[in-house]
Amino acid sequence: MSLMQRIKKNANDSDSNNPSGKSPVQSRFPERNFRTPGRTGKEVRGAPRGVQKDAFRELKERIQDKLISELDPQMDISQTDEVRRTIQDMFEQILTQENLILSRTERERLFESIVAEILGFGPLEPLLADETVSEIMVNGPDKVFVERKGKLVISRVQFEGNEHVLKVIDRIVSPLGRRIDESSPLVDARLPDGSRVNAIIPPLALNGPTLTIRKFEKDPLTVDDLVRFGSVTPEVSEFLKACVVSRLNIVVSGGTGSGKTTLLNILSSFIPTDERIITVENAAELQLRQEHVVTLESRPPNIEGKGEVSIRDLVVNTLRMRPDRIVVGECRAGETLDMLQAMNTGHDGSLTTAHSNSPRDTLSRLETMCLMAGMDLPIRAIREQIASAVDLIVHQMRMRDGSRKIINVTEVQGMEGDVIVMSDIFAFEQQGIENGIIVGRLKPTGIRPKFIDQIEASGIHLPANIFGARF
Repeated sequence: MSLMQRIKKNANDSDSNNPSGKSPVQSRFPERNFRTPGRTGKEVRGAPRGVQKDAFRELKERIQDKLISELDPQMDISQTDEVRRTIQDMFEQILTQENLILSRTERERLFESIVAEILGFGPLEPLLADETVSEIMVNGPDKVFVERKGKLVISRVQFEGNEHVLKVIDRIVSPLGRRIDESSPLVDARLPDGSRVNAIIPPLALNGPTLTIRKFEKDPLTVDDLVRFGSVTPEVSEFLKACVVSRLNIVVSGGTGSGKTTLLNILSSFIPTDERIITVENAAELQLRQEHVVTLESRPPNIEGKGEVSIRDLVVNTLRMRPDRIVVGECRAGETLDMLQAMNTGHDGSLTTAHSNSPRDTLSRLETMCLMAGMDLPIRAIREQIASAVDLIVHQMRMRDGSRKIINVTEVQGMEGDVIVMSDIFAFEQQGIENGIIVGRLKPTGIRPKFIDQIEASGIHLPANIFGARF
């Protein structure tokens, strides 16, 4: 995107679509007042801190407007380093021309703030650059939370107001051909680096524009990282690798933020390089390193409600693409039935994830999602499909100390009557809490899985004592 395109976008927000002179947010939501939690009409605006903040904002806007007016509109802002040097030179000239005396700290803060607005995503830039931050949650201009090491903490980052939040959201979604306004008040998007974005605005978000960003791992975690973190033991990692290589069908389950996608990515890395892999995702997050990978991503409907391509459409289409492996980022609805049918019709070694609270709950969720396919199937028939298709459930959990651990590795053994029979092969045993950190280990239950013959038929021979008993 050129600087001219970004300027035009901002101008359209503030001028051409805003003849009343109101702010972009007011123009879009003329009859809605944003609620601001924890504030009342008695707020003292003349407090020294508020005055200082307003003065900085005014100075920033003045210099920023002058910079934009003097920059070459055709400049390609994707050439970040070159543009940054140009802005730095012009910034220093403007400070000299206006005889502005600022301390070194103030000067750096002002410059970085302006550069973030022109080249990036404003106040979010330092958080996006912070490798310790895994998620960013903007609940309001002055309520920005981040996740660090599995813990949510409030950030010192603030926006200038709801208009500023909305402007940053527009900056994220516009290059992708998406729009967000009162008629389409929620959107899923992706940053250039792959980070996943969800934005929702009034009238659905009563407190003003809300933004959630799940950052993309530049260097994806490996199984060795999970072992080092204590999320899994070396024995279990060896077992899981054997399950993937021997083409068992695996469902990774867990709650929100439990690390399902990370584990799915690691399991997918075990797939042999000579196999054709097709991934299907709502928002592409998987980072497979094999050469023969086809990545498919669903598409939401346009403003007229047309053009949608669902996960289910893509799953059905993969069957015509000669896949050796099908990896679905997450089963949420009717595509679950198509996924199970694929597993049952020669597409062994498929992988997916599902939201659930336990391995047993995962089966119930799969049943419910199959019913969402709209086919009038009896529950027993659905359970038989699940029992026949799924070999293994790996359940993840985000613990109270913020760590993420595999707590169950469970075999789906088949049907007994109307019930699906399951058996834990490994289960997490908590031994205590030391200095706020949960201490425990994923231990074998002593049960040898029924599919061990399939693993050995693939030429993989696991030590018998890996399951906690001698056979």
